[in-house]
Amino acid sequence: MEKLAEYNFTDNFETTDQMVQDFKDKGYLLVRNLFDKDEVEKFIKAMTDSDAFYKNAYVLEAGERKVPRITWSHPGSDVTGLAARSEKVVNTCEKLLGGEVYHYHSKYMLKDAKITAPHYWHQDYGYWYNCGNLYPDMMTVWVALDKCTKENSCLEILSGSNNCGRIEHHPHDGQIVAQKSRVDVIREKCPHIYAEMNPGDALFFHCNTLHHSSANRSNLRRWAYIMCYNKATNNPTFAHHHAQYTPIEKVPNSAIKECTNLTDLSGKEFIHPSQNASIAELFAKYSANTT
Repeated sequence: MEKLAEYNFTDNFETTDQMVQDFKDKGYLLVRNLFDKDEVEKFIKAMTDSDAFYKNAYVLEAGERKVPRITWSHPGSDVTGLAARSEKVVNTCEKLLGGEVYHYHSKYMLKDAKITAPHYWHQDYGYWYNCGNLYPDMMTVWVALDKCTKENSCLEILSGSNNCGRIEHHPHDGQIVAQKSRVDVIREKCPHIYAEMNPGDALFFHCNTLHHSSANRSNLRRWAYIMCYNKATNNPTFAHHHAQYTPIEKVPNSAIKECTNLTDLSGKEFIHPSQNASIAELFAKYSANTT
């Protein structure tokens, strides 16, 4: 079994040359304890102490199971926004992508026990390519808010699949999924990694890295906070439901713990695709715009 590309966050954490090489070769980095217990509790408290976030939730149905999520375009100044603008997140993304990045969008993924769908194998660039992003200079930071194991649907990735290039995607079961015949061949070549994580661990992965998560059939909740970034030089060629280039106002890491704002979500610009069109319809719309 391939050794995980994992690192531990410390007060003097820096993105090393080895980390950049791992990201290029394997398509991901797992950073343990990027957010500590107090910071994670704030992210959860923002979700559970009021309906400020949850009233913006939408549901994409897949079969009989439902996947609630909350998505927004700009970071804002609440505790989640400060995390998305923090030096430990933004500086790491900039080192890994090799230049200035901006916040493309963020989301809460609320995968509760026994009621949610699998997320099929896909690349994030399988979606984002059709939104006018010409280059795969994009990435995701996936933060565990609960303990994530094989039992409750931890994220799974194919190590090195980022180097296979963009794979054709198509609508399936309310999602956009990677071409199965291609994925099956890649699975024979690229190690299958189960990213088991503790609360506060963060998986940084490239937009061409194949990943998925199974249905959560356990009695354990599996919530995640996800931040997505685009390189400043890769500004989309047309406006769409995610953000155009907007410079990030970085904040020190300490700003997260110092933040008392959990409910003022001004400026985030929440996205409600389920009110307008299914993901498949959005995919068709943006595919048409780029032909």
